[in-house]
Amino acid sequence: METETQETPRVKKKKLRNNITLQVFVAIVAAIILGIFDPKHALSMKPLGDLFIKLIRMAIAPIVFLCVSTGVAHIGDIRKVGRIGLKALIYFELVTTIALLIGLGSVAIFKPGVGVTATQSTSGAGDYSAYSSKGKEFSFLEFVMGTVPDNALGAFVRGDLLQVVVIAFLVGMALIGMGSRGHSVVRGLDGAMMVFFGIIRIIMRVAPIGAFGAMAFTVGKFGTSALLALSKLVLVTYLTEAFYVFVVLGLIAYFFGFNLIHFIKYIGDEILLVIGTSSSESVLPQLMIKMERFGAARSVVDLVLPTGYAFNLGGLALSLPISTVFIAQVYHVPLSFGRLLALVAIMLVTSKGAAGVTGAAFIVLATTVGASGILPLEGLALVFAVDNFLSMARALANVIGNGVATIVVAKLENEFNPERSAETAPAVV
Repeated sequence: METETQETPRVKKKKLRNNITLQVFVAIVAAIILGIFDPKHALSMKPLGDLFIKLIRMAIAPIVFLCVSTGVAHIGDIRKVGRIGLKALIYFELVTTIALLIGLGSVAIFKPGVGVTATQSTSGAGDYSAYSSKGKEFSFLEFVMGTVPDNALGAFVRGDLLQVVVIAFLVGMALIGMGSRGHSVVRGLDGAMMVFFGIIRIIMRVAPIGAFGAMAFTVGKFGTSALLALSKLVLVTYLTEAFYVFVVLGLIAYFFGFNLIHFIKYIGDEILLVIGTSSSESVLPQLMIKMERFGAARSVVDLVLPTGYAFNLGGLALSLPISTVFIAQVYHVPLSFGRLLALVAIMLVTSKGAAGVTGAAFIVLATTVGASGILPLEGLALVFAVDNFLSMARALANVIGNGVATIVVAKLENEFNPERSAETAPAVV
């Protein structure tokens, strides 16, 4: 008993030292306090957040490639790969379309841009020209051509996840075609994947520092007074994202026989990190491991989750119409029902494959506004002022949505093990 009493403080100290969730939470609170009371020093913390995101992104493209290629190879049946992929893509497209329509309905009901004038909000909006210059007209053919890289290494260098997924699919199918000769290659890729997951575990030790830097900069730069003019846009976006997660995804989860709240609690660590970094990419490796522990088969997780990061951006699809119509409302641009449908069609294309690009969501918004032909590009400055805050809501919805999608496809394929899910339940509480 004496030994046990002596070891207890040491064990508690070790648990505290290894509790990344608590550390990230404390870091976020500290960052908010610093941003409010000492904005000048808070702004200088930006490199900490940028460095953490860069470390994560350094490993994301290789991890996506290794997971998808080995996931396809382990399935061992090209027809099954096609079946899983087709089900995932149909689900992605349906949910993304629903998210777009919800976003349109929300902005039409709440009208966040009514009563806001351009001169009132553009001051201090920042330099958005680098993004708006990329908002050129975008066609479906350009999207299809963009899925294939000029060279394989270029996709990894640029961090273009959509192109990496295409390469990984081809490699995985080639390994299936090799039969037994490809087994040694698959084992080698599995080993490489474990190495990169080890790298992620090392990087995650500095997650609290990264979260502190990103949050301190955001609060220090924008504070609270600068957000008053656009608070309605932020509020409408957050409420609509919450509706999408808890109502739409909640109904999908209920229909497929699992509890969304239980699932959200299960990935609580990842959600907290997303709040700190405003990046859904920062949790992809950990999320893949957790999805398998939750009950989804590895073959489904390795195929569906990384692909979802390129195709299933429900959070972005929902915020896109809100921001676009917000600009129209501010500049008093009338949008008929036909024009709204045309905008939805543009958004269905532009919202795909946005993951893995710095400022991707804002580039997609610029592309949509530019392709509309009727909205002023200078209106982008309005949204740019609060885009850092909107990105947090988008990232949270994207992470939860991709997790739900993985479970749904696993259940459709009868590749979900509820016993394994039940075993992990105590760890959530």
